[in-house]
Amino acid sequence: MSKPFLIIQLRPEDATADSEFEKILHYGELDLNRVVRLRVDRDGFPEIHLHRYAGIIVGGSPFDVSTPLEQKSSIQKEIEAGFNLLFEDLVAADFPFLGCCSGCGLLGNYLGTSISRKYAEPVGAIEVDITDAGREDPLLADLPDPMRALTGHKEACDLLPAEAVLLASNSRCPVQMFRVKQNLYATQFHPEGDPEGFIVRINVYRNHGYFPPESAARLIEAVRHEHTPDAHRILQRFVQRYSA
Repeated sequence: MSKPFLIIQLRPEDATADSEFEKILHYGELDLNRVVRLRVDRDGFPEIHLHRYAGIIVGGSPFDVSTPLEQKSSIQKEIEAGFNLLFEDLVAADFPFLGCCSGCGLLGNYLGTSISRKYAEPVGAIEVDITDAGREDPLLADLPDPMRALTGHKEACDLLPAEAVLLASNSRCPVQMFRVKQNLYATQFHPEGDPEGFIVRINVYRNHGYFPPESAARLIEAVRHEHTPDAHRILQRFVQRYSA
């Protein structure tokens, strides 16, 4: 029997967590018997035994790594501490990992790069430029350049981590996707994102500082007809490559 993928989620709201989980399953072409779902915001951060899984996928979160320590909730501190311990094992083993949005910031922070609001991007669709290294990477090879994706984040990596390879970038947010060693990936954009899922997030997070609350209706109309199949293929390829 093949090993399942571990999907780690950090969204405290059931609506956004459930929607994100459904999109990861859909675009990763996974079914429930091929995944283990872990909501660390609700259940805490258990010890994770890597040998049990084919790979790990981490979604987004309203938590910000760059929030001053004294302003972080106890659950956010617990989550960040848990990820730092997990990354020690992941990086040492070069274990298959795909961190999307918050997963990108958490990995970048662990690797020592600064995380700030300097390269925040508004909620919506963007064009992402694939680098020379990205064009040779199995998750991005032969995808259109530039590639369209959905995004929305208050913080990002200020610089590429020293040991990482830049795979995708744009002028608004230079670190859009990177790889560490051969098997650890991070995307600032959302490879699982689609209009339906983003509309759920816009409605839930309208008062979380991503955008002025009064602009929610306009943002919903802007994403309603977006189509980002190439970004979805990154998630699909990750699952295909590491299925065991």
